[in-house]
Amino acid sequence: MADELDPSARAFELLDLAACGLLRTTDDGTFLRVNQTFCNCIAQPADELVGRRRFQDLLTVGGRIFHQTHWAPLLRMQGSVSEVKLDVMHRDGSTIPMVLNAIRREQGGEMVHDIAAYVARDRDKYERELVQSRKRLEAAIAESTRLRDEAKDRALFAEQMIGIVSHDMRNPLSAIAMGAAVLTSGELSAGQQRVISRIARATDRANRLIADLLDFTQARLGEGIAITPEPIDLHAVIGEAVDELTSIAPGRALRHERSGEGTCSADANRLAQLVGNLVSNAITYGAPEVPVTVRSAIGVSSCSIAVHNGGVPIPEEARARLFEPMTRGTHTSSGLRSVGLGLYIVRQIAKAHGGHTRVESSAADGTTFTVELPRSGGSRGASDA
Repeated sequence: MADELDPSARAFELLDLAACGLLRTTDDGTFLRVNQTFCNCIAQPADELVGRRRFQDLLTVGGRIFHQTHWAPLLRMQGSVSEVKLDVMHRDGSTIPMVLNAIRREQGGEMVHDIAAYVARDRDKYERELVQSRKRLEAAIAESTRLRDEAKDRALFAEQMIGIVSHDMRNPLSAIAMGAAVLTSGELSAGQQRVISRIARATDRANRLIADLLDFTQARLGEGIAITPEPIDLHAVIGEAVDELTSIAPGRALRHERSGEGTCSADANRLAQLVGNLVSNAITYGAPEVPVTVRSAIGVSSCSIAVHNGGVPIPEEARARLFEPMTRGTHTSSGLRSVGLGLYIVRQIAKAHGGHTRVESSAADGTTFTVELPRSGGSRGASDA
């Protein structure tokens, strides 16, 4: 009679069609009871399970191993397990992902396991998608790292090759310069003199480009541009550099203005290189009819070098990257265009002296590049940080 059933039996009758599978097993896993929900999930009737099969028999190979090494020991040690996801075998051989909770307790003098089983297909799908997304992310990160490392290797190789090639170009250029000098010592016609003059100017430009390439390589490889500061007459150094630069672009007017007196600590050769790059830039991008003006100034604690030219102003959005390598202006018809290292080298020389650079440009006032240096001098090198 129903009234004579124990409370557990009544509970199983009431929960036979519960939203989850409910089962009871002996301590060794043999089924004692299963509700209809669980039987429906695995398409096996209760009379084929109760007393005939064990819970672990319905698990996959991996699930049976887990049951033996984790499930059963945990139940014996702590009396319960919760939120364990295992695949349970369907009658047709497929698997059903289930989340299981179990309690081990004494019933009628024997230990039994009461288990609640929830079908977890949506959760299983979500977890698989999560794992796949993580794998895709890891693969994307690995690919990004590989591409970044390859780019760094290519950049390093390119910079090293620039240094090697530009260094090796110095010898043939020196031979060309010496040959041109020898030719000028003889009797030459006006046409021949013009040709030799063009050869000399081209050789000078090539040597300047090689110097920039070598400095670029040194700076980019982290060694920085080396300087040897010593007390110098800034006005004399800049004036001498301007005199030498008059041969770069015949017909262009160069002026040197000076203010202040005294000496400053700097590398004279590097300052001449700095002025050469700024003047070349001014000649290339400035208005031909406007003289290029070089100003050297000595103040109380600092000195400065400024180069001014007229012409089309530099757009505001372009000024922030002017001192980056391989950056050039957009308005020019001159044949003196370079690979875009001049201003980068200017900034590196200024940094090596402990100074800084700035540019001002407008249609009304033209363009002025200014280098501010401390009078006391700077370090012996500057990295490209």
